[in-house]
Amino acid sequence: MNFKLASLSSALVLTFALTGCEQSAQSTAQNANASQSEQAVKFAYPETRKGAVVDEYFGVKVADPYRWLEDDMSDETAQWVKAQNATTYGYLSQIPYRDAIKSRLSTLLDYEKVGMPFIEGEYTYFYKNDGLQNQYVLYRQKEGSEPEVFLDPNAFSEDGTVSLASIEFSNDGSLAVYLISEGGSDWRKARVMDTKTLEIIEEELVDIKFSGLSWVGNEGFYYSSYDKPKGSELSAKTDQHKLYYHKLGTEQSEDQLVFGGTPEQKHRYVSGGVTEDNRYLMIYASVSTSGNRLYIKDLQSPESDLIPVLTEPNSDTYVLESKGEALWLVTNLDAPNKRVVKTTVSNPTPDTWVDVISETENVLSVSTGGGYMFAKYMKDATSLIQQYTLDGQKVRDIELPEVGTASGFGGHDDQQAIYYSFSNQKTPSTIFKFDVESGKSDVHSKSKVNFDSNKYESKQVFYTSKDGTKVPMIITHKKGLTLDGSNPTILYGYGGFNVSLQPRFSSTRAAWLELGGVYAVANLRGGGEYGKKWHDAGTKMQKQNVFDDFIAAAEYLIDSKITSSNKLAVMGGSNGGLLVGAVMTQRPELFQVALPAVGVLDMLRYHTFTSGAGWAYDYGKSDDSKEMFEYLLGYSPLHNVKSGVAYPATLVTTGDHDDRVVPAHSFKFAAELQDKHRGENPVMIRIETDAGHGAGTPISKTIDQYADIYGFTLYNMGIKSIN
Repeated sequence: MNFKLASLSSALVLTFALTGCEQSAQSTAQNANASQSEQAVKFAYPETRKGAVVDEYFGVKVADPYRWLEDDMSDETAQWVKAQNATTYGYLSQIPYRDAIKSRLSTLLDYEKVGMPFIEGEYTYFYKNDGLQNQYVLYRQKEGSEPEVFLDPNAFSEDGTVSLASIEFSNDGSLAVYLISEGGSDWRKARVMDTKTLEIIEEELVDIKFSGLSWVGNEGFYYSSYDKPKGSELSAKTDQHKLYYHKLGTEQSEDQLVFGGTPEQKHRYVSGGVTEDNRYLMIYASVSTSGNRLYIKDLQSPESDLIPVLTEPNSDTYVLESKGEALWLVTNLDAPNKRVVKTTVSNPTPDTWVDVISETENVLSVSTGGGYMFAKYMKDATSLIQQYTLDGQKVRDIELPEVGTASGFGGHDDQQAIYYSFSNQKTPSTIFKFDVESGKSDVHSKSKVNFDSNKYESKQVFYTSKDGTKVPMIITHKKGLTLDGSNPTILYGYGGFNVSLQPRFSSTRAAWLELGGVYAVANLRGGGEYGKKWHDAGTKMQKQNVFDDFIAAAEYLIDSKITSSNKLAVMGGSNGGLLVGAVMTQRPELFQVALPAVGVLDMLRYHTFTSGAGWAYDYGKSDDSKEMFEYLLGYSPLHNVKSGVAYPATLVTTGDHDDRVVPAHSFKFAAELQDKHRGENPVMIRIETDAGHGAGTPISKTIDQYADIYGFTLYNMGIKSIN
């Protein structure tokens, strides 16, 4: 599939015929405005009522005319959603090649997809999707036997909107507890299963949110949740997380509150993990998405006090391994790029820690399997893997096929073989079986996707941001790209919460590449690509660094003649939706298309919804101080839409069940844009029903969504037809 620019002097013809001519960047720029007006589909935005709500922050009055759209339980909001979707889908339906893109997406995703195997008890388990199944099916097999279906989430609901969120097996593999998500909500239900009979053995647990699962023998398990909020469970604030123990055979109402129930133990995020010998419970407690306290509970002495490891949340620290009283921790305390330390349960405080794997210039994450540690370093956002003994002796470097991302390298201590996967932006995933003693890697399975990666190239560049910081970006496209500024390009970014964007293959991204598009991923400050310092450089009153990095990435693509403003789209989700909203309001002339997905767009009120206050480490809050308020007001996308400005063609996307970044962010931003934007570029919102923040989205909805996004993008770049 490829697309070309049609003759921009003629009106849009709704056919798939190619004109056979390509224009230079200069010609494209000269005719862009004419192109947009000639091809414009007629539409009218629905009316959005303005209210009279005004808030006051440190003596400054700020109007919030669309506050009523925060009420996700009101009929008026429901009618607004219905009207907006009618307008948006009416527009999208007139894009001539939307169905062709959808067809190609369906073909690209219609192949057998197999996940990395993992061993529990007597079985090897793996996820598999036969092609276009809405949800992956969990299979298992014994050595020498054929695989069998263990759990099929497609049977949870007819439309595929109920998904398997996570599953945890007891140590001997005889029991499993799994969480389901309905309509993409973060509120989950837990079901306990006998893995021999495949029967659900007790009533499901309800109202579980942001929870891990950890078994104690076969007797019960730990989980976390909040008190169910009054009013809307999708938007009401949840800020006191609690850790519970559920004993099998008892009612949920009898579950023991373990941690988080007192004012002194109040945290926004709490979790518990049991050591493999069932001796100790590790309790992690955080007030935000960065930094945690750590305590140990001796399960053989139920009445004993908690043993404090870290009493202040000034580092990210977790227990990697335990052997008797010995503990191995992964931490960024006094090591921004992380290190592995060893200590003991009886005296676990930082002054006793001894380095096992010291900090290096590269960011470290660690897993264990087969009795070894696997140090997964990130060097300029790509993978470098080393194997170590538990004593910290390096065993070997693990050779990877090429530059890209490797993940996995985890398993039980007694496994001789473990698994890992490898991919990059243009190379589909391959799963390898790794012998921990010999170091030999054998191909376990290769992707069966119908995509010829040999036709594409991916390269990493380093560009200079506004303050002189060097920022990496990976650019992927068809080989033989003509550098004339005419290439439709999507620039993707995130830049927050210590999240690293490493190169990975995506079938939906492959569809864009097949269309002839360029896909660029910028590794912005605020992410975790270079450790805690890189993360902190994009937080609170340094958040503008993230936006400057993204703008500089766009300017690099334009200056290099990879694309031009008329052929450039910016894309990001969640914190990346904030990123897109910020740059499109700061530099609207730089982009032709903006694609903010499930974005945090009201920076003055984000902390008042669900668990939003937990994001304050990255953002700060409008009630922290006058300075913080003014800084947030200065870039908050909702509050920086200006009357009379021509903004890029914008497709805001969200889900009506998103209870992490509530859809009110997107609703209010779209209403503000539709009221103030001037020009012929459409500014629209696509609201997916029975969908949340993204996890567990059925494949059918994913195909529809990307067909709409790519169709909208190309159409508003002046692309007349594709083949």
